[in-house]
Amino acid sequence: MKNKTFRPNQSANNRSLQEQGSQVEATSEASGQTALSQSIQDLKRKIAKTMTHPVIFGLMFVLVMLNVPLNAQSAPQQFVPFKDFLASTEAASSSNYLGQGANQVRDAAAFEAMRQHILTMYQAVEVSHSFLLDSSHFDCIPTVQQPTVRILGLKSIASPPPQSMLAPPSSAGDGTSEVPVKSAAQLDPGKLFDEFGNSVVCEANTIPMRRLTLEEMTRFPTLQQFFQKGPDGAGKALGSDLTNPLIAATHKYSYTLQSVNNLGGNSNLNLWSPYVNTSAGEIFSLSQEWYVGGSGTKLPGEQTAEVGWQNYPAKYNSESSKLFIYWTADGYTTTGCYNLDCAAFVQVADSGDLGAGFSNYSALGGAQYEFVAQYYLFNGNWWLGIQGTWIGYYPGSIYHGGQLASHATEIEFGTEGVGTTLWPPEGSGDASSKAFGYAAYQRNLFYLNTSATSIWDSLTPEDPSPKCYSISGPYSSSSSGWTVYFYEGGPGGSGC
Repeated sequence: MKNKTFRPNQSANNRSLQEQGSQVEATSEASGQTALSQSIQDLKRKIAKTMTHPVIFGLMFVLVMLNVPLNAQSAPQQFVPFKDFLASTEAASSSNYLGQGANQVRDAAAFEAMRQHILTMYQAVEVSHSFLLDSSHFDCIPTVQQPTVRILGLKSIASPPPQSMLAPPSSAGDGTSEVPVKSAAQLDPGKLFDEFGNSVVCEANTIPMRRLTLEEMTRFPTLQQFFQKGPDGAGKALGSDLTNPLIAATHKYSYTLQSVNNLGGNSNLNLWSPYVNTSAGEIFSLSQEWYVGGSGTKLPGEQTAEVGWQNYPAKYNSESSKLFIYWTADGYTTTGCYNLDCAAFVQVADSGDLGAGFSNYSALGGAQYEFVAQYYLFNGNWWLGIQGTWIGYYPGSIYHGGQLASHATEIEFGTEGVGTTLWPPEGSGDASSKAFGYAAYQRNLFYLNTSATSIWDSLTPEDPSPKCYSISGPYSSSSSGWTVYFYEGGPGGSGC
């Protein structure tokens, strides 16, 4: 780490990646990643210019149609303009949803609560344009009009932390010549438009917001269950929850943790898309970071700021892993939601498509994709950094003066699979002992102490379901960008 901010002062033993069956090289080629990031920014500027020049835009689109294949979709999609979507929601009737297909909405009252939530979230919003990405609609909304700013009555948008506090993006030198590590991207620089010709990049001063729809929400019985991390307590921060028989019976983990006062931390999360067989009762599989403080289920209770990737077909109607965030201020009881599904997170960047997938995923024995995710409590707000960009923050006010209003007291990293009699693969689906190139990992693990100094993590592994999932590590290495890391997950199955 070149910036002195990221020279954690905690020493670690020098167990290398080679000892774990890997040949990770210590060289760093950050310039390649910098060039990729610059090319994406250049593309954004070019697209933004075309928005005001229809002729140029048309020619550019024709060239893309002739030379670059459009994003493939799992099934033919129908593009719905924002105004049509809003009009349809205003006129929607519960009779068209109750008991239809995969809909689980409980009754007319539950349906109406969902409909009103959508209308409240989009009140007075002016969408500049919309697009399809990874089978979902995204609407480009002016930053100052996004629901959180309006509903929470924020008078201004907070200023982000210094760029020097961001962990650097992945670099090509962090892998091997046979198994490279690559930076995961949500947008492919060679695919600038969706299949309907809409730009997949939002204009300056707007943010991409995954559209809230009745089709998605009615797959859950109530609005509150739609907001929940998962059914029956799934996805909660760990610790004492594993003693709950209901959670222990349905939620299986491999994770690491450390009790320490902190202002956030960092992980490079190895990106996979494990198959979730919903017909067999499997629900979701994830890999994530939790920053935790407080206890109890009444405000202010147990509180979290979370980030990771998740394959959750019931929510996203897709079988690919998505970038997600989550929060709670009362132990997942009445507060919390994913992404921008409720008024909580303030997005400031025109990148970072929360709830969208990625253009590439890791392959067994092949290229390894990852993304850098980091939280930092700065000036009272929990800022989220993704791939070297501060994309937004949770305002400290949503924690109602609880523990996360000042700092977190625990850091947790790991995987979770949710099922009934069968549990899905976690991580890559391979055993954590298979190590680099085969098992999922999290690396470059550090936290920020209450003085905002970065310290290497000192994590304790937990394997509550060793038949199906496990942690190998944590290990320490002198290899650039690895330092503290572990392997996670496993194949799942029955009897977990």
